[in-house]
Amino acid sequence: MKFETKAIHAGVHPDPSTGAIMTPIFQTSTYVQESVGVHQGHAYGRTSNPTRSVLQDNLAALENGTHGIAFGSGLAALDAILKLLEPSDEVVSTNDLYGGSYRLMMRLYERYNIKFHFVDLSDHDAVANAINSNTKLLWLETPTNPMLSIIDIKAIVDRHKTDNILVCIDNTFASPYLQQPLDLGADIVLHSATKYINGHSDVVLGAIVVKDKGLAEQFYFIQKASGAVPGPQDCFLVLRGIKTLHVRMDRACENAEYIAEKLQAYDKIANVYYPGLASHPGHEIAKQQMKHFGGMISFDLKHDTSAAANAILDNTQLFALAESLGGVESLIGHPATMTHASIPKEERAKVGLTDSLIRLSVGIENKEDLWEDLKQALG
Repeated sequence: MKFETKAIHAGVHPDPSTGAIMTPIFQTSTYVQESVGVHQGHAYGRTSNPTRSVLQDNLAALENGTHGIAFGSGLAALDAILKLLEPSDEVVSTNDLYGGSYRLMMRLYERYNIKFHFVDLSDHDAVANAINSNTKLLWLETPTNPMLSIIDIKAIVDRHKTDNILVCIDNTFASPYLQQPLDLGADIVLHSATKYINGHSDVVLGAIVVKDKGLAEQFYFIQKASGAVPGPQDCFLVLRGIKTLHVRMDRACENAEYIAEKLQAYDKIANVYYPGLASHPGHEIAKQQMKHFGGMISFDLKHDTSAAANAILDNTQLFALAESLGGVESLIGHPATMTHASIPKEERAKVGLTDSLIRLSVGIENKEDLWEDLKQALG
């Protein structure tokens, strides 16, 4: 079954009691049992819910996995992954990652004697030097947030994955439509389904997909024990969003490529970060492991100050100034003071995250209208 068909049909069946073609919202906290221990597959809402189960099956199919596990947010999903670790374990992660992931790792899990190394994961010598006998997890984003760097998933897997080291990919920026890391050898895929998977800026939800049954059982236990689960209405809305994922992503990618090329030719801009540009250092790898290049663009200004960035951020009309990404509407943001403010400035500077860096989530509006909006804001 091709992706577009799976997005609409995988794991989804008409409701047997009514014939409803859309999965119902099972808005219940508990389920009546026929007798002690005898029920219809569900006993309590934290442990399972029929709407959530359909979503989890659908997500697993989209990533060519076998098990999907849904959580209340993308960070709750990351929290579940980090709960696999024990004191003295170590994690090697990209040095360019979402600020919320960095905050969870450094502000919460480091206190439990778990050590994190943030390195350039495109530099395999740096990765090799960071790995030791305590390393248990390689944490990748690709494309990265916000610098849109590309990490060669298969190369990381081939060179550094062992029986003791799990490889996890945050696939939020690409979505399963553009990139399927499990097929490249990764053990775990994470999504903030809030973003492209849902695609309508009306849900907060996270997900993990795996192929290994043992890993899945650990995550189902964490989901049940920790209780960071999504509600059935949120699961319903994400299922609805998935049905148009491929259509939305095709348009967002088309629009982003057009805008990235326009930005690259604009004289006030110092750098444009978009893997679809031939000048991007990860362009060839992106061509190999992604279907298209995504809807995210970052750029910085020749006049590198927050004030220069603010002059643009305050003057767009179609690009809304807001955190998050991946919705049908276009968003503009300032990573240094918004999504990545929790990362120390000196660490941001190491990866090129300047005070004038602006991040775009390009939506599915008319691409010429979007460019005209940016052009007038750029002055």
